Amino acid sequence: MTIKPHISVLQRETLELLCHNSQGLYCDGTTGAGGHSLALLQTFPKARLICIDQDQAALDLTEQCFKKEGVLERATLIHGQFSKLETIRNDLSLPLFDGIMLDLGLSSMQIDMNDRGFSFLNEGPLDMRMDTTQRLTALSWIKQNNVDTIAHTLKTWGEEKYHKKIAAAIKSALIQQTLTTTTDLANIITNTVPIQHQRRQKIHPATRTFQAIRIAINDELGQLSQFLSFFPKQLMPQGRCAIISFHSLEDRLVKQAFRDLEYVSTLPKQLAIEAGEPIEPSCLRVTKKPITPSDLEKQDNPRSRSAKLRVCERFKSTKTL
Repeated sequence: MTIKPHISVLQRETLELLCHNSQGLYCDGTTGAGGHSLALLQTFPKARLICIDQDQAALDLTEQCFKKEGVLERATLIHGQFSKLETIRNDLSLPLFDGIMLDLGLSSMQIDMNDRGFSFLNEGPLDMRMDTTQRLTALSWIKQNNVDTIAHTLKTWGEEKYHKKIAAAIKSALIQQTLTTTTDLANIITNTVPIQHQRRQKIHPATRTFQAIRIAINDELGQLSQFLSFFPKQLMPQGRCAIISFHSLEDRLVKQAFRDLEYVSTLPKQLAIEAGEPIEPSCLRVTKKPITPSDLEKQDNPRSRSAKLRVCERFKSTKTL
């Protein structure tokens, strides 16, 4: 099987907004196939980069690419989760970062590898693990959860209208031993969702269910929430964080977190201090509204069409850090 090369989304926009120090230390928390990382290292020949990803196969490809391009000596590749960035930085005794970037969701490489089980268009095992060292797969998750739990997951993380019907059909197929592959699951969903509804939709009827199950077994929103709770303290003053999201659930978390980090108490300074409320913002939004791909980029890379880039900057406090 030939794997299509991964095309980095909003690459130019991300680097322009993220990299204010050409000799700085940066972190790519979702390195994937290394597109954004390579562009950063090539654009800024004196910059250093920490590359983190929970997919070891992606890191192996990135390492090969960096060797070929002669930039590996300025990069440190780490198999792990961006939600553990604080621990990773401390373990490596690193200074604060000048910038951190996250490109959430799946890479084209993961989608196109049938044996990873992310795609409903090609047959593969019901896997969907971003980190193949973890035990929980999509199939084992389906087996260990009841109809109500599956339905709740499809509704909450897939925003699927027919979550109850699909959940019941999935468990029924499991009992009948007719659910083992991605195409089995896709066919079950297609046969369950009313045809009238399918005709009104621009996406495949299995899209939302696959998204919800993938989010569940990889704890994607949990990891993102954890990261958003601590990342400002990992940045230098005026260091920036750039996050690319691909669906409303992710974008909503990022939007809310960036907005909350700007909050400053309306109380007089001394009263605010006594009440434990902030007298200075933690971060300032660089992008008040998300940046989206141009029409040309969406034409060249249809998978970029739902991408949204948000950037914030750590506030340069007048207080001692």
